[in-house]
Amino acid sequence: MSTDAAAQQNPGQGGSYRLGVSARPAENREAITRVKEFVRTRFRLVEDDVVMVTELECGLPGCPPLETVIAFWCEDGERRHYKVFKPVAEVVEDDLPPWWMKNALIVPEGTGCDCC
Repeated sequence: MSTDAAAQQNPGQGGSYRLGVSARPAENREAITRVKEFVRTRFRLVEDDVVMVTELECGLPGCPPLETVIAFWCEDGERRHYKVFKPVAEVVEDDLPPWWMKNALIVPEGTGCDCC
């Protein structure tokens, strides 16, 4: 069930994010691969570290129509994440935080983050 469908069945619960098949799957696959490489290089990740890049549509007021959510897990097991407020195909390496902010991106367990 999509997040939109869940929100319609349970009004007042959850956000208005829509996940689904992109109209530009080949372009997005290439962009996602490129952004993952930016993340691996910028934060000096090893091959076994997990990197997730997702483009989301947001219908909430004040939210950009498309945003890119980037999350990664390092050898310490901590999840780090941030958002870039543009479509994944438009993300460039300079949109990433500097490498020395790596630990500032840690999301403490139990934090109410519903994006990833």
